[in-house]
Amino acid sequence: MPDRDPAPVARLLRIRGRVQGVWYRASAVEQAQRLGLRGWVRNRADGSVEILVAGSESGIEDFLDWARIGPPKAQVSRIEIEAADPAEAGPFAQRPDH
Repeated sequence: MPDRDPAPVARLLRIRGRVQGVWYRASAVEQAQRLGLRGWVRNRADGSVEILVAGSESGIEDFLDWARIGPPKAQVSRIEIEAADPAEAGPFAQRPDH
């Protein structure tokens, strides 16, 4: 019988482009909560947005589909993706800038 509840996975994302000052973080929180994901989002000093997202592989893929576009005023030019530790993710929330 296949495993119905696979272990959660996590990805650390760095979103680049026009992503600060366009409600990207607040929109990311809404999307992640809608998808039942855990993690956090914060602005970086270099103008990027950093996101730790954890949950099911399919939930993360759905989040990535949204992240490639972002909210209406965003212009995403690139997303860098790394594997991360799902144990570092709590309820999805905004964190202070870094």
